[in-house]
Amino acid sequence: MSLAQVHYTSAAPGAEGSEGAAGRFTAVGPGVSGALLAEIEPLVRYELPEGVADRPSDGELRSLPQSFTYAVLSDGSRLVSRSAPVRDTGGGSGSDAAWGSGPGSGPRQGIRFHAHAVHLPPGVPLPGDRLPVEAWRSPLWVSTTPAGAIPDPLTLPPGPTAVSEGLDDFAVSRGPWLAAVLADLRRASGPTEPGGRPVVLVARQCADVARWLGLASVTLPRESAERLTFTTYTRRPGSSAARVVGVLPEDAAAARAAGLRVHACADQPPSGGGTDDVWATTAARIWRSRSPELFGEARELPGEPFAAGPLAVTALCAGIALGSDGRTAAAGWAADRPYALDAKRTGQLIEALTSPRIDDRTGPEFDAAGRLFGALEGRSPASVTAPLAAMLVTEAVRGGNGSLELPRRDAFTGPEGAAVAERLAPEILTELGDKAGPRSVARTVQLLRVARLLGVDGTDSLPGIVDRLAPAVLAEAAAEEEPGAGAEGLLDFAPALLELLDEQFEVRTALLGALDRIAPQDPGAVARFLGRVTLPFTGTQALPHLRMCAEVPGAMATLGGDRAAVWHRVLRAAGLSPFAEPLVLRTAVGLVWEDRAPTVEEARLLLEAATSDSHRAAGTWARLVDAALSASAAGTDEAAGLAHDLLRGYPTEIGGRERAGLLLLDLVRELRTGAPDPGWAERVRTLCAQAEPVEPALRERAYAALVERLLAPDRPGAELYDFVHGDDPDLIAAYDRTARTEAVRTRLRTQPAYAADCFSVWTAHPHAGRTWPPVAAALLEEVLRPAVRAMAAEDVAEVEATVGRTGSSGRADAFRAWNRVSTLGRLGRRIAGRVRRG
Repeated sequence: MSLAQVHYTSAAPGAEGSEGAAGRFTAVGPGVSGALLAEIEPLVRYELPEGVADRPSDGELRSLPQSFTYAVLSDGSRLVSRSAPVRDTGGGSGSDAAWGSGPGSGPRQGIRFHAHAVHLPPGVPLPGDRLPVEAWRSPLWVSTTPAGAIPDPLTLPPGPTAVSEGLDDFAVSRGPWLAAVLADLRRASGPTEPGGRPVVLVARQCADVARWLGLASVTLPRESAERLTFTTYTRRPGSSAARVVGVLPEDAAAARAAGLRVHACADQPPSGGGTDDVWATTAARIWRSRSPELFGEARELPGEPFAAGPLAVTALCAGIALGSDGRTAAAGWAADRPYALDAKRTGQLIEALTSPRIDDRTGPEFDAAGRLFGALEGRSPASVTAPLAAMLVTEAVRGGNGSLELPRRDAFTGPEGAAVAERLAPEILTELGDKAGPRSVARTVQLLRVARLLGVDGTDSLPGIVDRLAPAVLAEAAAEEEPGAGAEGLLDFAPALLELLDEQFEVRTALLGALDRIAPQDPGAVARFLGRVTLPFTGTQALPHLRMCAEVPGAMATLGGDRAAVWHRVLRAAGLSPFAEPLVLRTAVGLVWEDRAPTVEEARLLLEAATSDSHRAAGTWARLVDAALSASAAGTDEAAGLAHDLLRGYPTEIGGRERAGLLLLDLVRELRTGAPDPGWAERVRTLCAQAEPVEPALRERAYAALVERLLAPDRPGAELYDFVHGDDPDLIAAYDRTARTEAVRTRLRTQPAYAADCFSVWTAHPHAGRTWPPVAAALLEEVLRPAVRAMAAEDVAEVEATVGRTGSSGRADAFRAWNRVSTLGRLGRRIAGRVRRG
């Protein structure tokens, strides 16, 4: 099929219609409409670089850049063109004429430009189904409009030589920029609508821009390369519709100022490789290895067009060294498609991945290698995968990568396994036996699993290893429970730990035993750990404490707030009697009352559930003390009885402020129900001081019990005397408050003997310190006097008589005088009232 060709040249100065025009079409092939010519004209225009001489020499003219362009037009057709400066031969208006440096510029004598274009209708390729960039070296681009008929379609040099010749050398020379440019060209070739911001390639020779495009045409898939519109030279990259444009170095600054992606590939090489695009980095290594044929091989492998995996696998199998990202991509791709490679290429890939010359492997690379081993295990012979297994095991020991999937014990064949074991066994045993070095649970688990895999005998050191592993398990679990630490879900080390326990019976037995021994010290932590990791302790081991810790969540969910019932159920789960194993008491109490003290009723249940010796051995007597002291603040009388029993049951264990608090509670009980030893007030003061910081409610209860007994008519006179003369403001204030209560006032009004006793007490010690006299005087006037006023005359007479019998005649006279003042006061108030009413 013939392709229409178009010729365009600069307008001759002074020619008709040339004013303000850049040029004109001198020949147009059939099928190219006027509307298309309007689109084509700005694509083929040419603008000279700055600083070109008016009459350049032949060499200077040949060195000027040529604009080789590939564009897609609005109707879906395409245009391939070359615009080049040529020397003006002085032709007339019907021929090519002189031209200036751009729209609006003055004419430049001696130079004109000529554009030669080939129009490709939609769906019609270039001859030989060649890519547009392959036409840039065609010898049939012309610099003059042909006379007569338009020639037949443009012919191209045979084969791929036109585009690939010299590209290897060019790629090697541009090594520092290669990956970054290929990454941008790949993005520019995406299936997006054209018209985006172009990629700018800066080069002194426009042929270098064409070579970059040649590299892209080999590297990219065919459909991507066909989408890559370009022009090798322009002065105005910001307004270009092409996806890739070339500019001279002097125009690079303007392109950067316009916000374009600019690659100046002859300046200072970029630091850091220039891109993190693994596909582009791998492609650059292939070019630097002069192996472009590998791009075609990679495209035959399954995967996305620009997936790094197929390209990386192809490169590694060809012996090309890649970085860690490339090796990771290759291993990951092969792990997902273990069927895609034959035995030969699988072996080549494993050999490349496990090369001893590699020293920059990363965690993700090892993870991908582990997945590859898992995919190949059982699919490929062990002799093929043994190097991969050896690398993974070595990394697990020396690199500390706890996330690796370890191979099975049969992964090694022949001498490979023995060699790895001989090399790693001393390191494994040394690290496992180190008592001082910090080691995470995941690390210990990994080392134990590798030791078993390699047949390393660590029986002698196992008890010490497990004794360090068990508390570390709980500590790491507790650390994840802290706010913001992600306490939900399975612990990070749990899967590997469970695999270890499933693989190694002796480790499982030892670790479960160690955790069971730890549980009584912090049963709540063990219970929370078991709630997140279901340990396999359903075998023949007793493990009473672990079984209790596992039972408590279900018991609490079922029995709710009945902690006594929960305690009974948890204790039954132990399978042991607290008489036989007292520590089950500690575990059960710690699980049920972890963050609080038992109530007095619950403490009484615990006290009666086991002997004092059992509580003493388990240390749970301290929880009972907490129960008594906590209940005392709530004012329960049972707390005093519990305190009495605890003081009898644990006379040597309870000391310090706790003992003083219990003694204070016991004194309260005796003051209210029994006959305490003499010296009540002094004992209350002493015990409160010893119990500091004493609960305010407990202090108030002790004071109240003391003063209630001192206000009773049968209290010993010596105790009252000591109290009054002790001059303790707090105790006397408590006495004053109690004497003013309604209960005392009622007794005073209804019991003449009690009123006589209070009169005697409140008048007996007028000089006893500073605190008592004003309090006693106030009680006489504000409490006793209103009570006497309310009595009948015979009751008042009985009070007077009782005062005389229990005291002296002088005391009876004092009462009569005190009461007369009260009577006169009443009479005076009555007379004054009558006068006011009259």
